[in-house]
Amino acid sequence: MHVSTTIPTCFVGCDVGKVEIVVFDSRTGRTTKISNTGAALARFAASLDPDALVICEATGGYEAVLLEALVTAGRPVHRADARKVKAFIRSLGILGKSDAIDACALARYGSERHDRLARWQPRDRQRDRLHLLVSTRRDLVRQRVAFRNRLQAPGMAPIEPRLSRILAALDAEIAGLDTDIDTLINACEPLRQTVSVLRSIAGIGQTTAAQLAALMPELGTLGRRQAAALAGLAPHPRQSGSNDAYRRTRGGRPEIKQTLFMAALAAARHNPTLRDFYQRLKHNGKKPIVALIAVMRKIIVIANARIRDAQLS
Repeated sequence: MHVSTTIPTCFVGCDVGKVEIVVFDSRTGRTTKISNTGAALARFAASLDPDALVICEATGGYEAVLLEALVTAGRPVHRADARKVKAFIRSLGILGKSDAIDACALARYGSERHDRLARWQPRDRQRDRLHLLVSTRRDLVRQRVAFRNRLQAPGMAPIEPRLSRILAALDAEIAGLDTDIDTLINACEPLRQTVSVLRSIAGIGQTTAAQLAALMPELGTLGRRQAAALAGLAPHPRQSGSNDAYRRTRGGRPEIKQTLFMAALAAARHNPTLRDFYQRLKHNGKKPIVALIAVMRKIIVIANARIRDAQLS
């Protein structure tokens, strides 16, 4: 993701809602409201000064029209991590909560951190479609697990026929999504190459490879530490005085860590290099789950390096 070297002098915070967007402009100090529609946002984007930086949060897709309008108009925008913005607002001692307060805080967040904020870039449409298919599949799999657990609970006989029909429908839809995912990957050469490289790593199958390609499109463009951090697998120190506890992994994209869990289990059994690495960590006193997370981190670093090498060849 590109980080702009242009120094902005105006910061525009946008608190995005389903129907409207609350906008705070640091240059004028004014707060306004804009309809969350293509035409209104196109006019808004065109009216901004070239040296303005817009900051918004990810809001489950409601920010998509705003992002598209800004990129079309050539205006830089940063889509902020909501957790980081929330922590930033708390650090200011702000206790109130309103759309106007959030818009102002977003503008201030951009003003203080603009030199470290990545500018949003539109993703490839094929990768966007893959992300949609993979995310929908993950949601349906979670529902299937929930209904299977409910079906196995005591006293479920009266509703067993209904739950069975629901499970059959979920099975069919998941199978249909698998077909759609495979068709999309086979029709798109960059995706096909990425998935092929990922599948060359012992422990990663077709489903996991497709999920990684969708959830972490940055693979191949990152450093090893960046890749681990983005996957939520970077260990963070927990040291105070003489106490030095296990380092915990946090942050990043939790769905990637979930995706890699089963792959790491398989790799710890069947990948000779990673199996020896896993056993060595346990022999040195690491807890099994800590050793397994280290295997997950190794997998994502290897995947990042192999995809990078494949893109350069």
